[in-house]
Amino acid sequence: MPDVLDTSAYDTVCRIPLSEAQAEARRLARTEGILAGVSSGAALHAATTIARYPQYYGALIVVVLPGNGERYLSTDLFT
Repeated sequence: MPDVLDTSAYDTVCRIPLSEAQAEARRLARTEGILAGVSSGAALHAATTIARYPQYYGALIVVVLPGNGERYLSTDLFT
């Protein structure tokens, strides 16, 4: 983590493997019609993982999809 990161601004950090982030980005495109990039796939995967934690039952969880998938159209992500 960078030294300038304000660790009081978040509750937890989820490390998402690249393969899972890519799979989530593909799922978003296939099932929701949302063309999202790998960082968005990682963010959504982390949010859905956290949503399963008992302490977050009934909580409102918001996730921001930080990037689109346009630049990945000619890569292995979507081909």
